[in-house]
Amino acid sequence: MNETASRPVAVTDRDFAKQVLSSEQPVLVDFWAEWCAPCRALGPVIESLADDYDGRAKIAKVDIDANQEVALQFGIRSIPTVILFANGQIVDTFVGVRPKNDYAASLDKVV
Repeated sequence: MNETASRPVAVTDRDFAKQVLSSEQPVLVDFWAEWCAPCRALGPVIESLADDYDGRAKIAKVDIDANQEVALQFGIRSIPTVILFANGQIVDTFVGVRPKNDYAASLDKVV
């Protein structure tokens, strides 16, 4: 079994449309940056969600420093921002660190 299968997927400007907007599964995208302490605090929650929803939803991370086009496209002004996409559309947006249950409840509506 591949141990990294459920890890959050690193998404870039180049593959965002394919990985997120064209995904057949719902995609929870964490917009973050290395220098952001709240983003680092949220990291284990995002990883846990990747395990919990493995096979039912894709959990992705976008480093906004390295991928500014996508951050600009979705108007990311503060991080962490987590956006849930289903069928290429925004279903839910969370700004700031939230409890894991908030993300799970949102995912449960679309999986």
